[in-house]
Parts: sequence; C-alpha cells; structure tokens
Amino acid sequence: MRIDFHPSAEPTLGVEWEFALVDRETRDLVNAAADLFAAVEPQLTDPRRLHQELLRNTVEVVTGVCATAGEAVADLTDTLQVVTAAGDNLGLDLFGGGTHPFADWSEQQLTPGPRYEELMNRTQWWGRQMLIWGLHVHVGVPERDRVMPVLSALLTTYPHLQALSASSPVWAGTDTGYASNRALMFQQLPTAGLPFQFDTWAEFEAYYSDQLTTGVVDSLSDVRWDIRPAPHLGTIENRVCDGISTIREVGALAALVHCLVIDLDTRLAAGETLPTLPPWHVQENKWRAARYGLEAIVITDAQSHERLVTEDLADLLVRLAPTAERLGCAKELRDVGEIPARGASYQRQRAVAREHDGDLVAVVDSVVRELRDGL
Repeated sequence: MRIDFHPSAEPTLGVEWEFALVDRETRDLVNAAADLFAAVEPQLTDPRRLHQELLRNTVEVVTGVCATAGEAVADLTDTLQVVTAAGDNLGLDLFGGGTHPFADWSEQQLTPGPRYEELMNRTQWWGRQMLIWGLHVHVGVPERDRVMPVLSALLTTYPHLQALSASSPVWAGTDTGYASNRALMFQQLPTAGLPFQFDTWAEFEAYYSDQLTTGVVDSLSDVRWDIRPAPHLGTIENRVCDGISTIREVGALAALVHCLVIDLDTRLAAGETLPTLPPWHVQENKWRAARYGLEAIVITDAQSHERLVTEDLADLLVRLAPTAERLGCAKELRDVGEIPARGASYQRQRAVAREHDGDLVAVVDSVVRELRDGL
C-alpha cells in the first residue's frame, strides 16, 4: 500500500508536550480537561495549540511549525501562560511527569470518541492503566527515501534520550525501582514500543499494508512506535521522552532531537552509511535506560562495546555542536549537559520523597513548581 510522504524543504521542528491535570489541594489527578478547554479556547490566538488526549485528565500543548528550539520554547511558553492562568481559576495545575505517583487508574475517565473507545475495548486492562505522559518532537526530513535509515540510526541514541527525560519512578504509590516506568508500560499497547528497523520506505509500506489487512490498525496514527514517520507532516516523530517538568529541559531535548535527525540526514545525503545497532541491543538499551536512567551502561555499537550513558552523551554533544550552530540552537544543546549535573526528574522526585518522609503529595508539588518557576 502506497504511503505518500510530504517532504519538508527546511529542517523544521515541532513539539507536543503532554500534561496531567492535578487538583490544587489534593494533588490527585482531576478529569477536568473539558473545563480547561472551555476556559482557554476563547483566549488562544490559535486553538490548535491545545489538544485533548485519551483521558480527561490530560491536555497536550503543541507548537506550530518552528525553525529553532528557541522558537518552539517561545511558542510553548505563550500557550502555557494562558493555560496555567485558566487552571488557576479552576483550582488545578499542570503536572509534567511521565507518570503520576499515586493516582488510581480506575477513577480516570475516557475522552469521548469512537477511536479512543475502540482502543479501550481492544486493550482492556492495559489500556486503562495508561496514566502516562510524554514529550514528542517532530523534525522535518527532505527526502522520503532517507526516512527509514535515519530512523534506524536514531535508535543508537534512544537510551540517551530516555535517561535524560526519565520522570516516572513511582507508580500507584510505590517506587518501582525504574527511572522510567512509563517506557515499559507504554510498550504493552498494540503497535507501541520500539519500531521495526526497515531499510527502505517500501518495506514500511508493506508492513502497514499487512497491519491494515489483518485489522491490527485502522490508520497510520495507530502505529504508536517510540520513533515513527509522520508522512502527512514530512517529519520523523521522536516519542521516546517521558513527560518534562521544565520549559528549559524541553528546549534542551528538542534541540538534541533536532540536531540528531539533521546530523544523520546530512551524513546520509553525503553518502555515508549510518551507524545502527542490532534489534537485541536496541531492546536491551531501552530496558537499561528505563531501569537505571543516567547510571545506565549502554551498548554503543554492533561490536557490543559498552559505556556509561553520560560519558557517551558528553562526546555526542561535542560532535553535534557544529550542527547546533547551523540550526541556531547552540545554547539549548548546551543545556542538555546541565541535566545530569542537576539530576534528571526521576532523581529530583526521589530526593523530594526522601526529604519529606515518602510524602508523594510533596513530589507532585515539586514537579508542578518546576513548571511554574520556569514560566
């Protein structure tokens, strides 16, 4: 089955940032997305900047088509200032974590719509468990036939993005021992998780045709890979990252993804063979980053060499610096290096829990405050 890819002439950038809605007093999840939409919509210059999601406790703030990470940050900030002010009037806050530390999944309400209802009907208990939030970054790609090789090469830096963004250590009141519980939960859904590593666009088309024929998917949007093509937008969409609690970290991660995609695409266009990992190494790296976060020792090449992820990240940032200069995001890329120095969100959340004798309300407070302080 033919899938038309609408190439991006420029190396564009777009960001989708998911938030949970929490009650101002109890800090539990609140099914108030419809109320927030009603309050915000008249105030937004472009209503498309705010989306509803699977559950009524979730909203997604999105950018337009941007040229740089700085432009994306400014776009998100403008929308968030309107949304947080409306939340103040409704007694709710935005929570930017990969999971909520103590919410009860059984109390959450589904957003009306046949697509979501069919997903829940099919996935049952696992679908209902999906109290998870993430950050999605789109990068424009100029040639269809370079999409799948670039996507496969991006999997070599999957654990770096997972470790930097990990923000879901606590689930249903229990510390899971994982930096990102979200990463392993989300892959339980059909077609979610790691992508297949195809060499050509034709292989991707054949895969999609098989999925349609056998009823696994009804549309391309049902392919929920951690990294996937978005043919209608002419982008590669990176969905690896957990939910993020600060605007500065969003800018940093958006810049990193932007640089990774453009660096790989430029090298491929120049005739270079891009580095890849066998699927078993990719799978293991995902688990290690989800389990150990910034302390993960990751597999760096097909020869099974290993390295501490932060050490490999430091070299990666140096290598990407010229690309960042070209893309106008040198400052944001440098901010990536501050995340390990400060501690990733999963580390900060655990520190707050220790300081407050395990009080998870204090953890939610801290995540909410990080967003507000950044704005």
